[in-house]
Amino acid sequence: MSNYLKFALLLLLVGCQPNTADTSKSEEIDQATIAKHIETLASDAFMGRMPFTKGEEKTVSYLKSEFEKLGVSPGNGDSYFQEVPLVEITGTPSEKMRISGSKGDFDLNYFDDFVSLTRKTDSVVSLENSELVFAGYGIVAPEYGWDDYKGIDWKGKTAVVLVNDPGFATKDSTLFKGNAMTYYGRWTYKYDEAARQGAAGVLIIHETAPASYGWNVVQSSWSGAHLNLESEAPVTDVEGWLSKAAATKVFEASPIENKDFNKLALSKDFKPIPLGVTASIKITNTIKRDVSKNVVGLIEGTDRKDEYVIYSAHWDHLGIGRPVNGDSIYNGAVDNASGTAALLAIAEAFKKGSPPKRSVVFLAVTAEEQGLLGSAYYAEHPIYPPEKTVADINMDAFESPGPMKDLTITGFGQSEMDEYAKEAAEKQERYIIPDPEAEKGYFFRSDHFNFAKIGIPALYAAGSYEDFDHGPEYILKKNDEYREKRYHQPSDEYDPATTELSGVRFDVQLLYEVGLKLANESNFPKWYDDSEFKAAREGR
Repeated sequence: MSNYLKFALLLLLVGCQPNTADTSKSEEIDQATIAKHIETLASDAFMGRMPFTKGEEKTVSYLKSEFEKLGVSPGNGDSYFQEVPLVEITGTPSEKMRISGSKGDFDLNYFDDFVSLTRKTDSVVSLENSELVFAGYGIVAPEYGWDDYKGIDWKGKTAVVLVNDPGFATKDSTLFKGNAMTYYGRWTYKYDEAARQGAAGVLIIHETAPASYGWNVVQSSWSGAHLNLESEAPVTDVEGWLSKAAATKVFEASPIENKDFNKLALSKDFKPIPLGVTASIKITNTIKRDVSKNVVGLIEGTDRKDEYVIYSAHWDHLGIGRPVNGDSIYNGAVDNASGTAALLAIAEAFKKGSPPKRSVVFLAVTAEEQGLLGSAYYAEHPIYPPEKTVADINMDAFESPGPMKDLTITGFGQSEMDEYAKEAAEKQERYIIPDPEAEKGYFFRSDHFNFAKIGIPALYAAGSYEDFDHGPEYILKKNDEYREKRYHQPSDEYDPATTELSGVRFDVQLLYEVGLKLANESNFPKWYDDSEFKAAREGR
């Protein structure tokens, strides 16, 4: 008998025992519940769950209805909704980006060579013969003695930068965090830093390994309508990406001698390099201001109801976009109908059991795919006091061929939430590991990050390395297949005949039990001393 079958039998036997008043007794997560919600949320009827669309209306109505059926109370006063004001910018770039220099002019083609957008709400924005300047990794990090923007007046210029950070490129464990991506490696940081420096534009050079996704993901994610929180923070006129081939072409047109952009910016001695070429492009905008919704449910605690454990998952995906193989609906079954279904399944389990001592919040956030906007808005306008929020358990994109032997913790080593996860994993005869692909920066790519930034310890974990029946090589192949063929593509669909959910249920069971323990004790998990988020917690 496999270890998983033994565990399943144990759960069955436990489930047959009489119900007692023990508030720490766990219920069994229902796999059929997970399947039902994924099938519904990822159906074509929900149109890819894009905010500001009919797909959003159907999604938030469905979530509200399911909370009501479960007897989960409204989580924002007498409402299940937290309104999130956003601005939608549908930018139409010119089909060509003109590159001009002493060696002549040429065009880069939209979609194949570059993508571009803007966060400015002007009807038209443009770069007109904006000087391109290579700014290395586009990083200003005083704690590392690093400044890729030094010595240049950036007004009117466009920064051309590399994705990820120097630690990944050099594999030097003493540089930044070595192979593990820091926040400085994320595209969101690079856009914001270029704006802080006063640049007119910023173009990130795409490469699959340091970005952790292919050019097809850039194409699907950075085209069409985009949402932003209204903000007074500076933004550049144009933000975008260059394919590696297009970047090579730009560097070949430059009079600089060393054209190997990957090797030019690997030390703190780097200085920005004017490329001797200019770029011109225009973006025509259609602007829409509207309100999206976070959906919030609450199970009120008995003894410590003013302390809160939050489960979070984003309900949104990419909506309807460019057709791929004749399919234009980006259903987002894995990303993130799976996490949203898990949220509802855990709420169901809590309602089956004895009421928790602490309050448990179920938060389905909007616009994660647009830059973690729904959770960012919650972090800026928290419904529940952060100092009274025990922890966040975030669920995003469950994908496994079956129950996993590992529990991979993204952001391992940050807080005592690791210990809670370890205890729950050992009950399932599993082991925990740090994210073996820390270079991909997953810690900064889902909503738990916004909770961490305001000091709330967060757990983001799932099995992703080794299952009970195959070796790591098999799982690596499966993970690569998902990223290459389904991630942010119309092919991320749910097929009840072929989709294996036993591994998802296994992970969700563990996360439920972590939250159940937190909800029935008095301890507040702490950040470890070397965590960059400790100060935010202690400063409150």
